[in-house]
Amino acid sequence: MAKAISRNHQQIRYLCHSLASSQQWQRSSFHTLSNTLNAIKSLPLSPLAMRLDGLENGLISYRFLCTSSSSNQSNSGSGGSSTGANSEKSESSGGSQKTEQGKGKSIRGSPVSWMSFFLLVCTGAGLVYYYDREKRRHIEDITNASTSVKQGPSVGKAAIGGPFSLIDHNGKPVTEKDFFGKWTVVYFGFTHCPDICPDELQKLAAAVDKIKEKSGIQVVPLFISVDPERDTVEQVGEYVKEFHPHLIGLTGTPEEIKKTARAYRVYYMKTEEEGSDYLVDHSIVMYLMDPKMEFVKFFGKNNDVDMLTDGIIKEIKQYKQAKA
Repeated sequence: MAKAISRNHQQIRYLCHSLASSQQWQRSSFHTLSNTLNAIKSLPLSPLAMRLDGLENGLISYRFLCTSSSSNQSNSGSGGSSTGANSEKSESSGGSQKTEQGKGKSIRGSPVSWMSFFLLVCTGAGLVYYYDREKRRHIEDITNASTSVKQGPSVGKAAIGGPFSLIDHNGKPVTEKDFFGKWTVVYFGFTHCPDICPDELQKLAAAVDKIKEKSGIQVVPLFISVDPERDTVEQVGEYVKEFHPHLIGLTGTPEEIKKTARAYRVYYMKTEEEGSDYLVDHSIVMYLMDPKMEFVKFFGKNNDVDMLTDGIIKEIKQYKQAKA
């Protein structure tokens, strides 16, 4: 019997050891241990039975602890799995967050993000709209200015014109009083002008003939040089003969030319000077002067022969109607 008890005791120790080392044997080992204890307690050995009762109580406590530990482990295992899942989830979310952060950083760190690209497009569209609006407004201003230049002032008189003392192409001194009682068209230019001055003088000469044909009014064309250094009396005389027999050419000293140009609000300046060869930049305007040599209207380069003819006739008729 003692051997049997010792053997069973060894089995119990073995089972406890097995229970401590492996969770898979816990439930089956406890069933076996319980059956063994019940068989031993049925023997008539009270001291041994008491010892076994204590052992049974210890085993029950151990079982409880093991069960608690196993449940905790299972919970921890499940918790671990959930934790693992959570960790995986957090890792995945963290990874996604990192990815999103990485993406965000890459977007923010890139030269053009979506927001900056949108703002850039909006800004560009605004600039294009503003430029287009200002361009249309500028074109309208130019058109209105061209129309006003083409039509000229219809009422009132501008501070254009004044006294002058020059020399005509025949060498005769003349002043503004020599043209009183005549309608005069004054043009400022220079004899070495390559193209603009000849074109304007040809237009003026043709308009003078047409005005005579249509209205019977004789208009005096007047050419005033803005290049007194080269435009001598002889040079001006040869020059005006090429355009119209009634064209009068005037020249004078640099001071007198400057004074006359200032009175008529004419701009002129030397350009591209190479020794004695240079050009003169100047205003391209024709001034219609009444019989008192007072300003009536100016005509710009955009007027052709017919427009110049009709414009002068119209102004003369209106002037006569106003004086009647």
